[in-house]
Parts: sequence; structure tokens; C-alpha cells
Amino acid sequence: MTVGYPARKPARPFFSSGPCAKPPGYSPEKLATESLGRSHRAKIGKTRLQYSIDLMREVLQLPDTHRIGIVPGSDTGAFEMAMWTMLGARPVTTLAWESFGEGWVTDAVKQLKIDPTILRADYGQIPDLNAIDWSNDVLFTWNGTTSGVRVPSADFIPADREGLSFADATSAVFAYDIDWSKIDVATFSWQKVLGGEGGHGVIILGPRAVERLESYTPAWPLPKVFRLVSKGKLTEGVFKGETINTPSMLAVEDAIFALEWAKGLGGLKGLQARSDANAAALGKIVDERPWLSHLCADEATRSKTSVCLSVEGADADFIKKFAALLEKADAAYDIAGYRDAPAGLRIWCGATVNAEDIVDLGPWLDWAYATVKAELAAA
Repeated sequence: MTVGYPARKPARPFFSSGPCAKPPGYSPEKLATESLGRSHRAKIGKTRLQYSIDLMREVLQLPDTHRIGIVPGSDTGAFEMAMWTMLGARPVTTLAWESFGEGWVTDAVKQLKIDPTILRADYGQIPDLNAIDWSNDVLFTWNGTTSGVRVPSADFIPADREGLSFADATSAVFAYDIDWSKIDVATFSWQKVLGGEGGHGVIILGPRAVERLESYTPAWPLPKVFRLVSKGKLTEGVFKGETINTPSMLAVEDAIFALEWAKGLGGLKGLQARSDANAAALGKIVDERPWLSHLCADEATRSKTSVCLSVEGADADFIKKFAALLEKADAAYDIAGYRDAPAGLRIWCGATVNAEDIVDLGPWLDWAYATVKAELAAA
């Protein structure tokens, strides 16, 4: 049985959850290139790195109390840098409700051997945030990219906490309001909501994190790329564009393009409005189809960026065929769920996606579902 194509394709079928769609109107020819082929320590390199930091601060509405540094290894490198340099001073609680949160558990248990308290929840759920002991340092993922589950806000973090709050915020920054007074450490990558390139991470340190770095020396050796302190003092240059190792200035220029685009939208509120519109458009598609549902049933904790969906009766093989059909038709790229997550779809709704493309995706999901069902029935 052959099922006919829908009438119109998404103009930009880029729905990957990382690296994510480039900003609308992007092309490599639009990037500034004067810093390329130059030392990142030359005046032009430092100037552009500092400019990218200034733009991030402006768009995120980050207070002056918090420092921003560009570091190696994408969000993973940034979060591991925070763990390896600051954990061990007091007990640790780790929250895990998706793959990357589980990764931080593995680091804490097997690499740092600090025997943390672990609060877990299944995919689509979130642990009891009221059960957290804030005399501990607490590690959590603000927006679970592989489960479509997020914390509803920073209200669960007490102002008078004793421990530090560590937020892996890579699919959350630029999409949600974040109360920075509650965040001691946050990390992210340009490749998510900004649609930038991978390879570089960003670490944000509040004053309590800086105090920890300057007053505590971990028991384990630190690789050079993790070192944020020299002679007992924070290496301030890292937060002024003097990176620990050589950055890709092409990736930096790419991020600057995205940040200037975001600023042109009206900054944080403009980015949030686009992401909200995309999530609403996809939510309407789900509501209209009995075979499609959200993996996260609770709207208060449902991601507005990495939206994870369940397909009725689908196993991993069904989803593989489903996603492959859409990719072959150039209707949607990279929408199969994460490999460790339950079989399903994952559709990025961050700000660099256009809402009209989400709307146009709906009939194509119907087409792929009907096509795979027909193929299986005929087999």
C-alpha cells in the first residue's frame, strides 16, 4: 500500500536536538572572518571572545555577580570541569531522570568516588524535588534533553542553601526564565537553543562557586583543561576571553552571529516567545492524534525545547523506519528519540525552529505513521 505525500514540506526540516537548527537566515558567508587565521591571544581574538561573553550576558540577563567563561568540551566538558574542581568539599546529591543526568551520577560514583545520594526517576518523570537535602552540593539537569522533562522553575532551590547548586542547563538557557540568585554553577553549549556549533562549553559561576574554588583543593589531580584556579585565586582571564586552550574562532564567530540574531529578536523574551510558539504548535499536533502522546504527561515539567513523544505501538525498529522515511523525503531530520530513551520521537522546538515548519510537520508525521503501519501489515 502506498500512502501519498502531504502537499507541503517544512521549509527548514531541521528538528535535531543537538546540534540544533541554525538561526533563520544563517549562512557561513555572513560570519565575520577577520579573527580567523589569527592567534586567539591577539587583540582581535581576545576582543571577539570578550564580545561573545558580553552578548551572552546581555541576552541571558545575567547579573554582574556571575562570571561567564568559554571552556573546552561542549556542555559535557563544562559540567565535568565544575564537578572535578568543586565537588568533595561536602556531601553530594545527584538527580537523574534522563541520560545525561545518569552520566553525572557515573562520574560522581565511578570516577570521583564520592558516594553521592542519588534521586532517580524514570523517563518522563522527575524526582521529588522536595526530598533534596540542601546541606549537600546538588547536581541536576534543568531540561532533560533525552526525556523531555524539566524542572518547573528554580523555586525548589532555597536561598539559604548550604551546598552549591550545579545546573546542567544546556537545553534550558535562552528558553526559560532562570533565577540566577539560585544558581551557583550553570553550564551549556552554543549548539542547543542558539543553534551554534559544538565543541565549546560555557560555564557560569556565581559568587558561592568562586568562593568554593578559592577555598577548596580537591583530593584528585586536575587535567590542565579543568583548572580554574592559580595560586589559590580564580583565573579571572578565563572569564575575560582568555581561554584555557585554543578555541575555534570560527565557532566563536558562529555563536556571535546567533547571539546578535537573538538580540535582534528582543533578546531573551524574543527567544522564549519563539520556543513557546513552537512547543504550542507541536502540542496541538499531539492533541489531534490519538496515536501520539507526550512522554512527559505533566505539562508543568514538560520541556518546551526537546519535546519527547511516544508513538502508539512503536518499538525501536518502528521508530527507526519512521524517522528514516521522513529523512529520505527531506521532511524532517534527526527526530528519532535518544538511543537510551524509550522508543519514540524527539522534536526540537527551540528558538531557531520556525513555528510554521512545526505546523507543516504534522501531516508528514501522519504519512510516516501510516506508511510504516502499512508496510508492517503487508509483511
